[in-house]
Amino acid sequence: MKKPNSKPETMCLAPWLHTYLSPQTERRMCCASREPAQSFEQYIDTDSGSGSYHPISLDEHINSPHMMDVRKRMMAGETLPECDVCNNKLLNTDVYRDYFWHLFKHKYEDIWHETEPDGYTFLNTISWDYRFSNLCNFKCRQCGDMLSSAWESEERKHDMIDFGNPKNNWMQKDVRKEIKTFQEETIEWEFSQAVEEGNVEEIYWVGGEPLMFEQHWKYMKRIIELGDGPKLYARYNTNLHSVNYRGQNLFKDILPHIRDWQICASIDGTGEIGEYIRTGMVYDVFIENYKAGQAIALHPRQMRLDFTLTLPGLFELKNMFDLSKELNTMMLAKVTFSFTPDILMSPLALPRHLLNKKIDEFLAYASDVGYDQSQQPLIDLVQQLKHRPTFEEEWPDDYIQGAVKGKKRVRAIESIRPASCNLEDILKDDKEIYDWYNNIDE
Repeated sequence: MKKPNSKPETMCLAPWLHTYLSPQTERRMCCASREPAQSFEQYIDTDSGSGSYHPISLDEHINSPHMMDVRKRMMAGETLPECDVCNNKLLNTDVYRDYFWHLFKHKYEDIWHETEPDGYTFLNTISWDYRFSNLCNFKCRQCGDMLSSAWESEERKHDMIDFGNPKNNWMQKDVRKEIKTFQEETIEWEFSQAVEEGNVEEIYWVGGEPLMFEQHWKYMKRIIELGDGPKLYARYNTNLHSVNYRGQNLFKDILPHIRDWQICASIDGTGEIGEYIRTGMVYDVFIENYKAGQAIALHPRQMRLDFTLTLPGLFELKNMFDLSKELNTMMLAKVTFSFTPDILMSPLALPRHLLNKKIDEFLAYASDVGYDQSQQPLIDLVQQLKHRPTFEEEWPDDYIQGAVKGKKRVRAIESIRPASCNLEDILKDDKEIYDWYNNIDE
């Protein structure tokens, strides 16, 4: 295929250089792509999986008919529905497609020289997002069992798993055994081979909680031993509560020995509200570890707060803004994924007039206090919500039923998960929102 005069606007380098694997060994172009499920539907998939476990190796995936077709369409300048999260900025305003471009734009010419007209590529995978398990010490309320072992254990304890849904078949004992075998015999081999051959230039460590993964510490140590640290860029999405592992410390033994790194420290609110949203979080521990990371950082992009805006998080906008200024640190900002109207943890669950009121209150505060580029992503995200459809606008026929279902889920979790406050307590700070919540008829 002939290279155009300029890069197609919707072209992403991920389908050539990057690979993503979920804790259930589902493969996708990246963690934000909306593709049909293979075996078990993930949280942003467009179609349900079969429920039968049919894993594929990286070699089978990388030049599969689907991936070849993706590349072919991108090279032709098409806008892919699989990439709607970036196309429509559904997660944040700083899209993933741009991240891959900034990191790998020097590979752009190689794409055209090393790809056949049918989309087959000869390029090696050099960017890795392998989520080796759902192991996690947190139960964030907008998360779930696929990405958190703590969530899964809680659901098993309270008999909350619908095993009649094929989506949940990955939790069946025999399937779990198959997944474990595939992880140990195929996934570990693929990644270790890439490490040994020097084919790892970027790693996204995310989970679960990646700093609890034995694989993180083992492979990072091996990359450094092989002398490949100077070419490695490592990016972390971590709750930052486990920075030590069997005598190794992240800030002393790993990060100083690689080319560059970035920690996106997940936090959805400060103090009591932050600990409500992210069950397992100890706010003071987070701050202590964050400052330890700042102490070794060589530039501001290495330590960044990673804020996911939820419904209760609307009441933390000012505090998160102030925290960014207090720590003199950059902030990333995204909104809770919501592809159905029952995600009551999303700020878009609010009626338009109530959402806009909270937005206007915060923007006025930020304008009065003053902000710089460190807080700009938060400002951008909040402003964007004024132009995103609320659930009531997007699903007018299903909105009320969705709110009822979502409230039941919130209440069910609160009944088994003790916290110093609940969602109703948080919403009391705004009478109109509090009344709206209480008027959702269960």
